[in-house]
Amino acid sequence: MPSLIVVVFALQAIIHIVNSVGAAAINEMLWALYSKFPTLTSKAAQEQIRLRREVVRLKRELGGVSAQDDFARWAKLRRQNDKAMADYEKHASSLTQTKATFDYRVGILRMFITTIPRWALQFWFARTAIYWVPKGWIPGYAEWLLSFPTAPRGSVSIHVWALACASVVSLIGEAVTAAIAIGLGSKAQGAEVEPEPAKAKKDL
Repeated sequence: MPSLIVVVFALQAIIHIVNSVGAAAINEMLWALYSKFPTLTSKAAQEQIRLRREVVRLKRELGGVSAQDDFARWAKLRRQNDKAMADYEKHASSLTQTKATFDYRVGILRMFITTIPRWALQFWFARTAIYWVPKGWIPGYAEWLLSFPTAPRGSVSIHVWALACASVVSLIGEAVTAAIAIGLGSKAQGAEVEPEPAKAKKDL
C-alpha cells in the first residue's frame, strides 16, 4: 500500500491539474474523444455536420437565384433549405441535450476522483499522524497548529499536510508555466531575428 504522504500529494497534484486545465476544457476533450467511438452519439454528430453543410450549400445556391427571374427554382431551393434547417435544428437540440447529460456525468465522475477522496481521507485519517516532528524542534503552539485538528500532539495532521502539498504543487505549477512561457517567448524571438547577410570580401 502506498504511503499516505504520497497518496495525499498525488491527490493534490491531480486536483491542481484539473483546476488548471478547467472543467469546461476537460469536458470538451472527453466529449471529442467520446464522439469518435462508434455510438449513436457519434452518428448524430456526423449527421449534424452533414446537415450543417447542406444548409450552407442551399443558402449559397438560394442567394444566387433571383425570385423574380426564376421563381420556380427559387421556391424549390427555399423549401429544401427550410426542411434542411428544421432537420438541423432538431438534431442540434437533441445533441445539445445529450452533451449536457454527458457533462453532468463527467462532473460527477470528476467529483468522485478529486473531491470525495480528499474528504474521505481527511475524515478517515483525521487522528492519524502523517509523520512525527522531532521533539524540541518547534515551540508548543506550533506543534498544536501542525497537529490541527485532531492528530496527536507533536505530529503533522493530514489536513496540514494536504495544505502544504497544495501550496507546493501550486508553486511547481507556476514555475513550470513560467518556464514554458519563457521558452516559447525565446523561441519566437529567435525566429524573428534573421541573420545578417555575409559581406563579400574585397580582393586585395
